Amino acid sequence: MEIFIPLLVSTLAIVFAGILAWKSLRIPIHDERVAEVTNDIKTAAKAFLSRQYRTIAIIGLVIAALLLVFFSPIIAIGFLVGAAASALAGYIGMMVAVSVNGPTAERGSRGLPQAFQLAFQAGTVTGMLVVGLALLVLTLFWWATGDMQALIALGFGGSLLSVFARIGGGIFTKAADVGADLVGKIEQGIPEDDPRNPAVIADNVGDNVGDNAGMAADVFETYLVSAVSAMLLGSLLFPGFTGAIHLPLLIGAVGIVASLASILLVSLARFSSVMQALYLAVAGSIVFSVLLLFPVIGWIAGGGEISTPRLYGATLIGLVVAGGMFVIIDYYTSTRFGPVRRIAQASESGHGTNVIAGLAVGLESTALPILLIGASTLASFSLAGMYGVALAAMGMLSIAGVMVALDAFGPVADNAGGIAEMAGLPERTRKVTDTLDAAGNTTKAVTKGYAIASAALAALVLFVAYKEALGGGIVFNLEDPYVLVGLLLGGMVSYLFASLNMGAVGRAAGAVVEEVRRQFREVPGILEGTVKPDYARTVDIVTVRALREMMYPAGLAVISPIVVGFVLGPVALGGFLIGSIVTGIFLALSMTSGGGAWDNAKKYIEDGNHGGKGSEAHKAAITGDTVGDPYKDTAGPAINPMIKVINIIALLIVGFLV
Repeated sequence: MEIFIPLLVSTLAIVFAGILAWKSLRIPIHDERVAEVTNDIKTAAKAFLSRQYRTIAIIGLVIAALLLVFFSPIIAIGFLVGAAASALAGYIGMMVAVSVNGPTAERGSRGLPQAFQLAFQAGTVTGMLVVGLALLVLTLFWWATGDMQALIALGFGGSLLSVFARIGGGIFTKAADVGADLVGKIEQGIPEDDPRNPAVIADNVGDNVGDNAGMAADVFETYLVSAVSAMLLGSLLFPGFTGAIHLPLLIGAVGIVASLASILLVSLARFSSVMQALYLAVAGSIVFSVLLLFPVIGWIAGGGEISTPRLYGATLIGLVVAGGMFVIIDYYTSTRFGPVRRIAQASESGHGTNVIAGLAVGLESTALPILLIGASTLASFSLAGMYGVALAAMGMLSIAGVMVALDAFGPVADNAGGIAEMAGLPERTRKVTDTLDAAGNTTKAVTKGYAIASAALAALVLFVAYKEALGGGIVFNLEDPYVLVGLLLGGMVSYLFASLNMGAVGRAAGAVVEEVRRQFREVPGILEGTVKPDYARTVDIVTVRALREMMYPAGLAVISPIVVGFVLGPVALGGFLIGSIVTGIFLALSMTSGGGAWDNAKKYIEDGNHGGKGSEAHKAAITGDTVGDPYKDTAGPAINPMIKVINIIALLIVGFLV
C-alpha cells in the first residue's frame, strides 16, 4: 500500500500536466505576425534542444557502457532512465511554453488576469511534469529492483543531464542576450526585442532553453537526489524499518497533492497583482502540505524508532526554508525593495558604480540564506539526526511543482513581451506583458535561490551517505593534510567551474556581436526596416558555440571527484565534497541574486526612474545587466547540479575506494 500511493499521485500529476499541455497547444493565434514570430522561436528552440540532447546522448551512452562494465546492467539502466526522464520533462515543458508565448501576447489585449492565467498554465505543465516523472520513475525503479545502488545510478543520470542542460542552455541564453544588447541597445540605440536585431529570435529562444528546460532538469535532478539520499540514509540508519525508506516517497506524494490544490486555488482566486497571485501559489502549497503531512507521517512511522512529531517537525523545517528563501530572494531582486533601488541609484554615477553596487548586493545576499540553511540544518538534526536533515530536504522539494511552475512562467512572460514588440501589438498589450515580465524576472531569481538551498541540503545529505558508505574505520580530521587539501581542491573546483561558464558566455557572446555587426554593416536595409535579418544564422552560431563550450565545465564536474578519489584517496575526496558544497553555495547565491538585482535595476530605470530609457543611468544599468546576465542565468544556476553530480559520483565509486 505504501508504494502505491506515490505511484498513483505521480501518475495523476503527469495526467494533469498532459491535459493542460493539450489545452495549451490547441489555443489559436489570430495575428499573422504573432504566429510568424512564435513559429520562428518554436522552430529554433526545438532545433537547439534536439541537437543538445543528441550530443548528451552520445556522452550518456559511453558512460552507460562504462557502468555496465564496472558495475551491472541494472546500474546502467538506472542511469539511462534517470537521464531520459529528465530530458523528457524539460523537452515537453519547453515546447508547450514556446507554443503559448504567442497566445499570451495576444491575450494581453484582454487584460492582465487572462494573460497571467495562460502563462502560469504553461509553467504548470513543466512543474507537474518534473515532480510527476521524478516521483514515478523513482518509485517504479525501487519497486522493481529494491536496489539502493540502482537508485543512486538513477540520480546520477538525472544529475549528468542537468549539468549539461544547465550549462548548454545557460550559455545559449546569455550569449544571445548579451550579444543582442551590446549591439542593439548600446551601439545602435534600438529597443529591446526590436525585430531589426538579428539576435532577437535567439534571445527569445534562450529564455526557454535556459529557464524552462534547464530549470526543469535542475530541479528534477535535485528531487531525485534528495529522495534517493533520504531513502539511502533511512536504509542505513534504520535497517529493517521499511517505513524509513518509503517516507520520502510519501512526502513527495503529499507535496504533489498540495501543489495541485494550490494551483487550482490560484486559477479560481481574484488578485490585485501578479506577485500576489504567485505568493498565493507558494503559500497555498505550504499550508496544504502542513495539513496533510502529519496524518501521512503518523501512518507510516507508527511504531518506528523516531516519533511522529519529530519526523513531522523535521519535514516542516524544509517547508519553512522554501518559504523563507522565496521571501529573502524576492527582497534582494524585486524592484519594490531597497537593494535593487540602490543599484539603480548608483547608476546615476556611471557604469563603474553600477557594477560595484551590484557586486555588493550579490555578496550581501548570501548572508540571510546561509543563516536560514544553517539554522534549518541544526533544527532538523536535533529532531531526527541526519535522517531529519534528509526529510527537511525532501520537505523543501515536495512543493517543487509550484516552484518550477513559477520559474517556467518567467520565460513565457518574457517571450510574450518580445513577441508583442516584434509584432507591433498595441501599447496597452505591451503594458500587460511588461507587468508579467517584471514578475517573471523576480520569480526566476527566487526559484533559482530555492534550487540552490535545496541543492545545499541535498548535497549535505549525500555527503553523510558517502561517509556512512565508507564505514566507521575512516575519520575526517581537520588535522589530516589529505582532508585539508581536499577542502582546498573542492573550493577551487567551484571557482574554476564558474570561471569556465563565464568565459564561455563571453566567447559565445563575442561571436554573436560580430555576426550582428556584420549583418548591420553588409545589409543596410535591416536597420531601415526594409529587409528582414537572418535570424537563423545567429541562432545557429549560438547553438554551435553553446554545445562546444558546455563540454569543459561539465567534464570538470564529472572527472574531478574521480581523480581526487583514486589519486588522493577517500579521505581527501570527503574533504573535496565539503569544500565544493560550502564554496559552491556562496558562489551560486551571490551570482544568482546579484545578477537578478542588476537585471531589475535596469527595468526599474526603464519604468521612468532616474531618467528613464536612454538616460546615462540607463546606459550604466545596461552594462550592469550585461555583467549580471551570465551570473544569474549561466554560472550561478549551473553550480547546483555541479555540487550534486560531484557528490553522487563519489557515492557511486565509494566501493572502489575502500
